[in-house]
Order: sequence, then structure tokens, then C-alpha cells
Amino acid sequence: MAAKLKTALVQMRTGTSSARNVKDACTMIAHAADQGATLICTPENTHLMNTDREAYAQDIRAEADEPALDAFCDLARNHRIHLLIGSMAIKLSDTHAANRSFLIGPSGDITARYDKIHLFDVNINASEHWRESDHIQAGHKAVTADIGNAKLGLSICYDLRFAALYRALAQSGANILTVPAAFTRVTGKAHWEVLLRARAIECGAYVLAPAQGGVHEDGRRTWGHSMIIDPWGGIVTTLDHDEPGILMADLDLQKCDTARSRIPALFLNAKYDLP
Repeated sequence: MAAKLKTALVQMRTGTSSARNVKDACTMIAHAADQGATLICTPENTHLMNTDREAYAQDIRAEADEPALDAFCDLARNHRIHLLIGSMAIKLSDTHAANRSFLIGPSGDITARYDKIHLFDVNINASEHWRESDHIQAGHKAVTADIGNAKLGLSICYDLRFAALYRALAQSGANILTVPAAFTRVTGKAHWEVLLRARAIECGAYVLAPAQGGVHEDGRRTWGHSMIIDPWGGIVTTLDHDEPGILMADLDLQKCDTARSRIPALFLNAKYDLP
């Protein structure tokens, strides 16, 4: 029997103090590692959430100057884990940052980076509007990364609505899709679970979705409900709330091959003639 991959998701309620957020994240990551997790994932905006753009711009750093990244690399090295920091704001210019995921290996080295491609520019209702492109520069490259027998396909939050990205990641060999997120309470309640399960079913892959949850210091409200979905679309486990916490499960990667062989749709690229 193939070895299982012990995985943990960290659900957070990130605030406006980067130092405090990093301390909270490191505490939960270390706890998960002590429980035997070898792949640990945190949500989008792990180290900072602040809708005050002036304060936000003053707090973020270029990658080479970001102390939070050093702390996470040290933590991965000390615990000998694969650590996915779901995303951090990385300063690119005076006006824009990257919303960037980092995969850190057991050596403490960064082994993959992914910049969010699809930016959250939406009008949810009459009172809630978001324009991520005002301060975030979109990425342009899909990313996969090997961790032992698994291959991760990286994504961030709003990417979840773009099925073609996940199909491309799966067709490139990804059998675990990561979706660190900060879904709004409105869209999370309506769409979070069904979209996660759809991506797992379409791709015959595990989906790991660590989330932000609750009412944040800056007033933002996020859905929480971190989830691990199996390749058949079943919910392996979930945090059925928006409080900070840790979610753990053993992933049997053979189930990806089984799901893809039972319904071999992933590699069928039919063309359709439309009038």
C-alpha cells in the first residue's frame, strides 16, 4: 500500500499587525508539525490583511526584505516539513504588490512561487465592491511543484472560479490542487463548497483549501470553512465554522489514479463547433 501524505490546513483570522499574524501562524504550523503533518498549508493573506491602503503600502516589503518569509523558511527547516504559505503581499513598486504563494521545502529553501493570476475585481452587491487590481499586479504563469510522490498545482482564492486553470494544472501532472483563500462571507456561503468539489471532480485530484475566517480587524468578513476534498468530490474533512483552527487528514494519492481511470475525462480535449 502506498504511503499516505499527512496534511494540515491552518485557518486564520489575519489582522493588521504582520508581527502578530506571523507569530500566530507559526504557532499553529508548529503544532500541526508536532502532530505529524509533513505538508502544511496556510490561507491567502497569511501575514497581513488591511483595507487601509496607505497603512498596507507602508507595511509590505519586497521579497528579499520580508522578515515573515525568513521566519517561515526557518520554521520549515526546523520541522522538516513542506510548507505552503498560501499568499503574502510582496511589494513590486510604490503602487502595486504581488499576491504570492510560497512553497518552502524541508531544507528551508523556497521551491516554488505563484503569483495570483485572476484578480478579485467584483461587485458582490450594492454595498460590497472589491478592486484587487488597484493594488495587486496579476501573475501570468501557472505553477506546479513536486513534493515526493505528489505534485501540487498552485492557485489562490478567486482563481477557483476559472476551471481551465485547474484542468491545465491537472493535465501537467498535479494530483493535489491548493486553493488558499479569503472568500467573502457572502460568496463563501453561496459558492465555496460547490466550487471546491467541482474542481476536485473535474480534475480527479485532492483539493486543499485553507481559508481566512471571521470578522477581521479592518472590518472585512471572511467565510472560513477550510476544506479537504478527495478526487471523487467527497469532503474528507472540514472546519464547519469561521474560527481559527487546524484541519488534518491523510491523503491517499492512489485515489487520484482510481478516480481518473473510472471517469477518464481529464485528457479528452474535444472541440465543439458552434454556430
